[in-house]
Amino acid sequence: MTLYLQLFYEFFKTGLFAVGGGLATLPFLYNIADRYPDWFTRVDVANMIAISEATPGPLGVNMSTYAGFRVDGVLGAVFTTLSLVAPSVIVIIIVAKSLQRFNESKLVKSAFYGLRPAVAGLIASAAIEALKVSIINADKIFNTLNVSEWFDIKSLILAAVLFILTRFKKIKKIHPVFFIICGAVIGVIFKF
Repeated sequence: MTLYLQLFYEFFKTGLFAVGGGLATLPFLYNIADRYPDWFTRVDVANMIAISEATPGPLGVNMSTYAGFRVDGVLGAVFTTLSLVAPSVIVIIIVAKSLQRFNESKLVKSAFYGLRPAVAGLIASAAIEALKVSIINADKIFNTLNVSEWFDIKSLILAAVLFILTRFKKIKKIHPVFFIICGAVIGVIFKF
């Protein structure tokens, strides 16, 4: 029972404070990985991102489902998903009851305006953590003077190629599923 209370607390808190979409849940998931390494690791979070981006549905919900499944199978997946979604449902019900007052309130408008930089910070933090897991070998930056060991060269090359390719208008018209499938195939072939 204690495990379920911990899961509820961690994922309810994540759902309550991760304003701004699925990427805003990443700092919370990294924090959970640091505090509960037997649940999942930072590398597992990177895998969660890949799986969540490749499956239909909201990123944060998919990631919480994956994390819950890693912790306690199907029951853990259901529990963490409901825990993550519950704050949104509660807030929506409260806002819907007094929508008109909220809509015209200067205080609410100011609060949402103030949330923008916080959300940008959470998403920037998530991007930095994703880079540290996928491209930058953060541990080696301070341990070696060999710059080539600071980066995962295969990942860096793949990221650069994809960045360059997505600058072309014809490539931009290709459906994102194609890139997801290509990424999976490249990952298997080159053992990322």
